[in-house]
Amino acid sequence: MSQDRFTEVTTQSWGGRVKNSLSGALVGLLLFVAAFPLLFWNEGRAVQRAKALEEGAGVVVSVGAERIDARNQGRLIHLSGTPATEETLQDPVFGVQEQAIKLRRIVEMFQWQEHAQSETKEKLGGGTETTTTYTYSKDWSSQPIGSTGFKHPEGHQNPGAIPYEPAEFTARQVSIGAFQLSDSLKGQISHYQPVTPKPEVLERVKQAQTRPAAIQGNEIFIGVIPSNPQVGDLRIRFEAVYPEPISIVSQQQGNSFTPFMTQAGDRIELLEYGVKDAAAMFKSAQEQNLVLTWILRGAGFFLMFLGLRSLLGVLQTLASVAPVVGHLVGFGASLVAGLLAASLSLITAAVAWLFYRPLIGILLLAVGLAVLFGFKFAKKEPAPNAPVERQG
Repeated sequence: MSQDRFTEVTTQSWGGRVKNSLSGALVGLLLFVAAFPLLFWNEGRAVQRAKALEEGAGVVVSVGAERIDARNQGRLIHLSGTPATEETLQDPVFGVQEQAIKLRRIVEMFQWQEHAQSETKEKLGGGTETTTTYTYSKDWSSQPIGSTGFKHPEGHQNPGAIPYEPAEFTARQVSIGAFQLSDSLKGQISHYQPVTPKPEVLERVKQAQTRPAAIQGNEIFIGVIPSNPQVGDLRIRFEAVYPEPISIVSQQQGNSFTPFMTQAGDRIELLEYGVKDAAAMFKSAQEQNLVLTWILRGAGFFLMFLGLRSLLGVLQTLASVAPVVGHLVGFGASLVAGLLAASLSLITAAVAWLFYRPLIGILLLAVGLAVLFGFKFAKKEPAPNAPVERQG
C-alpha cells in the first residue's frame, strides 16, 4: 500500500446507530425550526429591497461627473466616469509599488492535504461496516494546514504558520471627475490584475531569506526548484486594481457619496463596471435581488428538508435490522420529508407575503395547503368495496 494511502475499517452496532440517530434527530429539530424564520425574513427582505429599488429608480437623477451641483445635495444621483488616484501604493514588506486604487499581496505555501472517502455497508442485524480511505497529496494553500490532526500524520508533516501574511492596501483619495469615492464604493471596486515583481523586489526577498528565490511569471517563488516544489515552499503574487470606467448610483453628500436611505427602509448604493445608464443599473439590481431571494428560499427549503429527514431517520435506523427494509423506509422518509418541506416552505412564504403583498400571499398559501392536504389524502388507503346485496 502506498505511504500516502491508508484504509481503515470500523464497525458500529445497531444500538449505537439508534443512539446516534436520536442525537441527529435533536439537531434535525433545530434545523427544522430555524428554517421558518429564515424563509419568513427572506420574503420580507426581498419585498423591501424590490420596493426600495423601485423607489430609487423613480427619483434618481443622472449627472455629469465633471462638476458638483449643490442643488443635488442629499439626492440620489447616477454618474459614469473613470476613477483616478495620484497615490502610489506600496507593500512595506516586499517594496512593491503601484499607482493604483488597490494593491494586494497573496501568499501561498506548498503543503500536505488530507482527503477522506468513506463507504458504509449495512449488515444483517442493523450494524454497519464503514471503510474509510485516507489519501494525502501536496498542493498550494493560502491557509496553514495543521497536520497534527491528520489521521496518519507520519510522513505528512506541514511547517505550521506561513511566514508572510496576506495584505491589501487602498488609496485614500480616489476621484471620479469632481467627486471623491467613499470607502464603501471603493470597497466594491475589485477588478484585480496581476503585477509583475521588479528585480529589486526579488533582491529584497533574497536578502531576507535563507532559501533561494526566483521570479516565475507574475510570482515570487521561494524554494529550490520552481518546477518541483517541496512542502514549505512559498509563492507570493501581487495584484492591483487600476482605473477603468465605472457607473455609480448613490446619494450626493458634499463632494462625495453616502448610501441613499429609501422610504421603504433599505439603502441604495450601486456600482457597476462600464458606462451604464441608471435604468440598466436598477434592472440589474432587481435581477440580483431575485437571484438572492431564490438562493435563500432554496437554503430554507434545504434546512427544512434536512431537519425533517433527520427526524424521520430514526425510523430508518430502527428498521435497518433488515437492510432491505431499512432502505425502503429511508426512501419513504426522504419522500415524506421532501413533500412536507415543499408545502411548509410555500405556506411560510405565503404567510410572510400576506404581510407584504396579500394577493400573492393568498395564492401561495392556497398552493401550499393544496400540496399539504393532497399529501395527507394520498396517504389514506381506499376503503374496500362494500358487498352488493342480491335481490331475490
